[in-house]
Amino acid sequence: MQCRFAFDMGTVHSVRQVRRSSAAVWLLLALFCTIGIARGDDLPARSVSGAAVSADRGWRLLVNRAYLPPDFDQETFDQVWQMWPEPLRSQAEKATPQQRRKMAFSRYGLTERPGDDSGKPLQYVVDDRGNWTMNCFACHGGKVAGKVIAGLPNSRFALATLTEETRAVKLELGKPLGRMDVGSILVPLGSTNGTTNAVNFGVALMAFRDADLNVHQDRLPPKMVHHDMDAPPWWHFKRRKRLYIDGFAQKDHRALMPFLMVPQNGPKKFREWEDEFRDVEAFIESIEPPKYPFDIDRELALRGEVVFNDHCARCHGTYGAEPTYPEVRVAIDEIGTDRVRLDALPPEHRRNYGASWFGHFGRQPVVEEPDGYVAPPLDGIWASAPYFHNGSVPTLWHVLHPKQRPVVWRRSEDGYDAEKVGLDVETADSVPDGVTTTAERREWFDTRAFGKSAQGHLFPDELSEHEKRAVLEYLKTL
Repeated sequence: MQCRFAFDMGTVHSVRQVRRSSAAVWLLLALFCTIGIARGDDLPARSVSGAAVSADRGWRLLVNRAYLPPDFDQETFDQVWQMWPEPLRSQAEKATPQQRRKMAFSRYGLTERPGDDSGKPLQYVVDDRGNWTMNCFACHGGKVAGKVIAGLPNSRFALATLTEETRAVKLELGKPLGRMDVGSILVPLGSTNGTTNAVNFGVALMAFRDADLNVHQDRLPPKMVHHDMDAPPWWHFKRRKRLYIDGFAQKDHRALMPFLMVPQNGPKKFREWEDEFRDVEAFIESIEPPKYPFDIDRELALRGEVVFNDHCARCHGTYGAEPTYPEVRVAIDEIGTDRVRLDALPPEHRRNYGASWFGHFGRQPVVEEPDGYVAPPLDGIWASAPYFHNGSVPTLWHVLHPKQRPVVWRRSEDGYDAEKVGLDVETADSVPDGVTTTAERREWFDTRAFGKSAQGHLFPDELSEHEKRAVLEYLKTL
């Protein structure tokens, strides 16, 4: 189906048309375009008698059911290589369609589905008509040491670059633009691959809803402080009682649904899908952290456990046969990490969320003005690099050595640094002069940029170098 915009402007087919309109109007257009939604009718109906919530069904819902309008179609994705810079474009022109697809997956941080030979990406639902619709695995399904893991943060997802280049293909082919194509002109999708401006997606969408989730098209876009966040690993979900880095919201299946707030998903849709998201929650709860695949010095790790329990467990919990997790919120002045995320989310957004259907109309209290960030669990910490809420620190060694954290870095696609425990990275004092395009720049994480500081969490300075080595070895075992 075509995406028709409000205000009698018709279908947009040129960037010039987009730029002529005011930013506020275009956000409204992006949020209120109407496109059909794939229903995933191959999924079996939920039992009327109330069968047990199924983690398997939750997985199948995530990869087969499109809850949002499609982002682009198969023809667009197959032609996107024509928008690549040289020499990549010439290489793609000489490649087979299968090779070009592999190159596209690599460029945009997409992966195939684990245990699935269909060739479909984990991060998108692809229906029988060739429509591609982003799912939750876009941010929560990635690779570590070359292995695809559902629930792992996707530290290579190039959402902004993918959107820009598929939009260019659509304009060339005369295809209508969608919500991501237009909305990204005002609300940036992310300035570094692997991190996104997802917090503000929720802020923008919620601003057009009342407590019952009815849409109000006459409201103005909210003020937003744009910043990028790193996705948390989903295997932490089972250990937490509250969600988000500031812990402002109570954990609940409804808390997984705010990103479905496109205009065509009205209150009835959310209530119809609530049982399905109980299944999605069951799937997320079922995810176990991956085991460290390389050698571990067990004797050193045992010494590290003692140091960890003495210095780190107060905030991060204990591990083993009877693990504990205190879910401590550490004041920003104590933790000292980048505070942009804390200041950017307005209290009224947290308050409105809590008073809405998502917060069970106030029956699940929210923290309107948190004073810091919640120390996360550390299960599977070896796999979930980069670290900190903004993804600014590439390895656990750098977490333990604050003064030696790189200023600018770029990760490799499949490499893993077993010595430093984390991403295999190239480091620099600044973004190299040869980096000229925006897409290239997004491959480099610059800790001097707004909201991207790698400062703070100086607690490891209390440890000796030997203690740090022991703790690093212990963290591999979690």
